[in-house]
Amino acid sequence: MTLQQTNIPSVTSESRPYQRIAVLGAGAWGTALATVARRAGRDVTIWGRDPDLMASITEGRGNPRYLPDIALPEGMVGTTDLATALAGAEAVMAVTPSRTLRGVLRQVAPLLPPEVPVILCAKGIEAETGLLMTQLAEEELNGNPVGALSGPTFATETAMGHPTAATVAFPFSYADRLAPFESPASRFAVSVSTETFRAYISDDLVGVEIGGAVKNVIAIACGMMTGAGFAENTRAALITRGMDEMKALAEALGGRRETVTGLSGAGDLTLTCSSTTSRNMSLGVQLGQGTAREACFGGRPVVVEGEVNAISVIDLARRVGVHMPICEAVHSILHGGANLRETFSSLWSRPIEAEPKALDISLTHPLAPQTLEREAQ
Repeated sequence: MTLQQTNIPSVTSESRPYQRIAVLGAGAWGTALATVARRAGRDVTIWGRDPDLMASITEGRGNPRYLPDIALPEGMVGTTDLATALAGAEAVMAVTPSRTLRGVLRQVAPLLPPEVPVILCAKGIEAETGLLMTQLAEEELNGNPVGALSGPTFATETAMGHPTAATVAFPFSYADRLAPFESPASRFAVSVSTETFRAYISDDLVGVEIGGAVKNVIAIACGMMTGAGFAENTRAALITRGMDEMKALAEALGGRRETVTGLSGAGDLTLTCSSTTSRNMSLGVQLGQGTAREACFGGRPVVVEGEVNAISVIDLARRVGVHMPICEAVHSILHGGANLRETFSSLWSRPIEAEPKALDISLTHPLAPQTLEREAQ
């Protein structure tokens, strides 16, 4: 009997890269992705608002504000003019913060032909509408293919050339399934793959986006418990159960649970929950140590995506009927004035459940407040 391998393509097809790529956003992550694309041999124009910073990139002096001491590849062009950045672009990477993405794409729409794919590299859910970033983009653009890039990626390490992997997700049309190597996901994946940056391809856009949005909230929870003095057992439990919350929300919105076990879910969650290089983890640590929110980060007005996402994630979860107790705990602490230690104590004393969903069991925890009250009588 011969064992046959499955799910391994028997034929590897070549895909055409997008040669000219526009990167919108010159922060650390935007510059890191522009660096990846340039190292892959693409013609890269990066757009930002600061003329001095754009001149520094164009002149080969790097990005001293966001990636100091990192040499960027030659040939990248910086500009403050959107029309210049988009002229002749075959693909666009939008790497602006989630809160400013709608406004930027509104300016982009009249300048961009409808066949040019737009890859979103911002993670989150719009607070006012509950829309995922790609849904927001579809409202503002003119029918352009819209996808997302997500994965366990710190900007500095990516720019330095440390081996890194991420997922590129686009919806697959019927034509894409007949010729997947011609799909926007495949073409963009080969456009940015280098010796040190490896792209994977997905057709589950919802699953990839939910992983990117929810992991920031879970990272704040991990940081809070770390700052409060707890260690690895606690963090491992939060990561694992947090991933289950991600799976439940993705599935409720039409995504696949298996996507959440990949780079854009488990990978990104593990990275973000494991290092204070992540602003989400760092904020949680400071709050867990008892630092007032306004005093965190030395009093600087640092935007933390998970702090904003805690509202939009919970609003969305409640709307579709998904219970996310860890995210609810973070939401109540950040935005409801709840006591950190009491909230996490309540989280641990919730009803005891079975881990496989098929085993439908819910038992009152012996330390639940109502149980203790009955025993005291």
